[in-house]
Amino acid sequence: MSRVLVTGGASGLGAALVARFVADGHQVLTTDVAADGPGTYLQLDVRNPDDWAKAVNWCEEHWDGLDILVNNAGIAPGGRIDVETLDEWDRVVDINLMGGVRGCRAFTPVFKRQRSGHIVNTASAAGLVHPPMMSSYNTVKAAVVALSETLSHELHPYGVTVSVVCPSFFRTNLADSIQGEDKAMGVTARQLIEKSPRTADDIAVAVLAGIRKKQFLIIPDRPALLAWRTKRFARPLYNRQMRKIAERARVRAEAG
Repeated sequence: MSRVLVTGGASGLGAALVARFVADGHQVLTTDVAADGPGTYLQLDVRNPDDWAKAVNWCEEHWDGLDILVNNAGIAPGGRIDVETLDEWDRVVDINLMGGVRGCRAFTPVFKRQRSGHIVNTASAAGLVHPPMMSSYNTVKAAVVALSETLSHELHPYGVTVSVVCPSFFRTNLADSIQGEDKAMGVTARQLIEKSPRTADDIAVAVLAGIRKKQFLIIPDRPALLAWRTKRFARPLYNRQMRKIAERARVRAEAG
């Protein structure tokens, strides 16, 4: 039985992961920015270092440590480079990238002292393949992949393993976090999320299987895997697909 902390655990993929961990018999501390939540719960804003310090103190006081840290909290931004604002960039970097960085920094001393631990960072297929009109989201998710690989090497001497999760679109309330100046991109992203045949629970099942195997790269659905393989092994085809998407966006934008 592992001791698990999940950020963004009150809804979406976070809640599905919490449910799966609990069903498997693990002790789970659910954290989220909301004041109240289900089960064993602690309010945690991933932008606030003081909240992270409180989470570390809670785990040491109640569990004498932690086995699995799941940096899952995030938002869904997006937009064309000349439409999305710099304030929007700052927000997504602060939450989707630096939120995980703060979590890794907070719990790495615990894991080093234990000589054990597993960090799980939720990235996205957008961290591996980079469609147009998603500059900020692609950038931070690619950075999460890079952070995860870096720590997988850096913390290996301490017995700490790292996984990074890269799903494509699946049905979740993540669409509710879409905001910003590029309204057309927001509508498209919402449609892709809401019309996906995959659920958060589908993704969570695959993620836990990858965690059990201590896989570094967890690609939990077929569309994400196909996109990644196309980019790696059929780059001209990948480029044509991406540029078709960009051309359709140009036509829609010029049509008003």
